Amino acid sequence: MRCLLALFLALLAASCARRPPPAPMPQARYVLGAPYQTGGVWHYPREQYGVTLTGLAVVDHRAARTPTADDEVFDPGALAIANRTIQLPAIARLTDLETGRQVMVRVNDRGPADVGRLIAVTPRVAALLGFPATGIARVRLDVLSAESHEVADSLPGAPHLAIAAAPREAVTAESLDAPHAAAPIATPGPAVAPPPRFSGQVTQGPASSDSLYVRLSRFTDRRYAARQAASVAEPAEVARLDDLNGAGYRTRLGPFATIAEADAALDRAIRAGVTDARIVVE
Repeated sequence: MRCLLALFLALLAASCARRPPPAPMPQARYVLGAPYQTGGVWHYPREQYGVTLTGLAVVDHRAARTPTADDEVFDPGALAIANRTIQLPAIARLTDLETGRQVMVRVNDRGPADVGRLIAVTPRVAALLGFPATGIARVRLDVLSAESHEVADSLPGAPHLAIAAAPREAVTAESLDAPHAAAPIATPGPAVAPPPRFSGQVTQGPASSDSLYVRLSRFTDRRYAARQAASVAEPAEVARLDDLNGAGYRTRLGPFATIAEADAALDRAIRAGVTDARIVVE
């Protein structure tokens, strides 16, 4: 019996020795990226800490383990979403306006390809928020500034403010008893924070009955906004804006009763030359 046990342990050890080491976990990196084109429309990635966006979300059904834009991997069970322009990664609160449910998500990929959709969500996010059978929902995305800075600033590729300062000499240490030359003290590099894992807790808020609109370009002069509205030959209204970007004017088309109507109006606006038009919920 002892001989058989020893033989079994030897075979088990040999099997473990031949087993390849586990693949390293993917290391996320900060990504902004150059302008790119999808669906005939140019997109311009930029830092958007603290921004709030509304629009339509679609479910991402691609295969698991495919790479994301910030060098992670797509996981259908993760609380993650894709957006075409927000810096990666980012932390956001996602609200389904039709159900009132909210959940924390990580923005870690580019997409969706359909310019009429604001974000693409994993199947788990869609299930938690209660997406309809169509797989398309009206949503609000609040990018959380402090949380997004915390996760992004610790990653490779993150921009850092260059501060001009006087040159600093290396710190050295020397024994009082020894006459030999001093040796520099090694200091560890900055630690890279692991990606945060969310609990998946859903917060229930009030449902919204807001309507779908197509928002056109922003102008500082009302005349240009009205001229653009006339160019798309749609029922439109020009509204004055006063926000962080200052005073301005923007035209919106609608409201539209269905997603199909909003999609059709967006397509007409883009074909009329308003390539930054997008669907919003207001």
